[in-house]
Amino acid sequence: MGDQNRDRRATYTVFLLFLAFAFSFIDRQILSILFEPIKADLDLSDTQLGFLGGMAFSLTYSLLGVPLAMLADRRGRKSIITWSLTIFSTMTVLCGMAASFIYLAMARIGVGIGEAGVNPASQSIVADLYPPEKRSTPMSVIAAGAPVGMIFGLIGGGWIANEFGWRVAFFVVGAPGLVLALVMALTLREPRRGMADGHDENLRDAPSLLTVLGFMWRSPAPRNLLIASTLANVAGYGVNSWFPAFFMRTHDLSLTEVGVIVGLAGGTAGLIGALLGGWLFDKVSASRSTAAALKLLAGFLIAAYPLSLGLYFSDHLGWAIVLMIIPAMSSSFFLGPCNALMQGLVNVRMRAVASAISMLAGNLIGLGLGPQIVGILSDAFRPHFGEAGLAYALACVGFAACLSALMFLVTSKYADEGLRVAAQEASRVP
Repeated sequence: MGDQNRDRRATYTVFLLFLAFAFSFIDRQILSILFEPIKADLDLSDTQLGFLGGMAFSLTYSLLGVPLAMLADRRGRKSIITWSLTIFSTMTVLCGMAASFIYLAMARIGVGIGEAGVNPASQSIVADLYPPEKRSTPMSVIAAGAPVGMIFGLIGGGWIANEFGWRVAFFVVGAPGLVLALVMALTLREPRRGMADGHDENLRDAPSLLTVLGFMWRSPAPRNLLIASTLANVAGYGVNSWFPAFFMRTHDLSLTEVGVIVGLAGGTAGLIGALLGGWLFDKVSASRSTAAALKLLAGFLIAAYPLSLGLYFSDHLGWAIVLMIIPAMSSSFFLGPCNALMQGLVNVRMRAVASAISMLAGNLIGLGLGPQIVGILSDAFRPHFGEAGLAYALACVGFAACLSALMFLVTSKYADEGLRVAAQEASRVP
């Protein structure tokens, strides 16, 4: 009976953390469906839109993630997640009040501040609920919050903006996070540190940031995994942020039509990719090896890139939607496995900080530079290709997924040995 209660509590905890990530992604990505009306209302360039969708959010999101993760390795993770929810939901509402580029940029910075504490603390909690061989699946369930947030954000945000204006869309999507923050404050329970690894951890012994950085850089498996996931995020964030604008410009669609198409097709494909990636990674890791599972990730990313080129340069809307499915799946396929594997490659007391370092690289470079580079390239290509300049920009940034696949292959050489060493270290802890 006790095991059943623990399983139910673990499932409920993962569900709450999934909702927290979904809400954070709605608030993070709602801007992409609103690019065109905001551009027209505030008279912005694509470069400015790229900044709002990328660096304005990701700089504080990434940099604050590290100190908040260090706090999560030493203090209560529940309170960090709850306060983060409250802050980013409030700042999303304030985005709807923006009257200028500067005001909107400051509000987006505030969203980044609020969201910085969610992921590292969440991944640390999951790692204490599930043993390494079962960790990728719940991590992928939480990662599925990204495509679910994309579905609700694009469909709901597109319809609301089309009917009531882009400002109302910010108001509506920001409010539910405040309700979830209250629910988590009242019902979420933290597991004991190290519980899934069979021991308890002393919070005061948590290593310093430099110690964690040094360990991750000296160890080939964490180092190459970090590079691989960062490159995948450059392609994923860079392309996904501009999908709505791309479909509106290329296929002359309304906000509502784009929200439905990109939300249902792209968001559902992303959801399937996130869940399938975690399930397959656990299955292949258990039946063969972690190296084989990483090769699977690499193959999927490489296979998706030619299809994405067909999407960008197809004149037929129906074919563009079909060709979007596999690339959309690939943009979330790696998330759960990478998060779970990184948690298994580092010491128990390093988990939240290791997650924050991954978040720092993936979001500062991926989310920060990905959309920004697309915007800069789109403006640069416009004199030569007109509105098609955005398609060429997406093709250029999307190639980062192929580079990511190569780094996943490099990581596969070291992953199994890295997990064995980390398990031996954990067994020595009293």
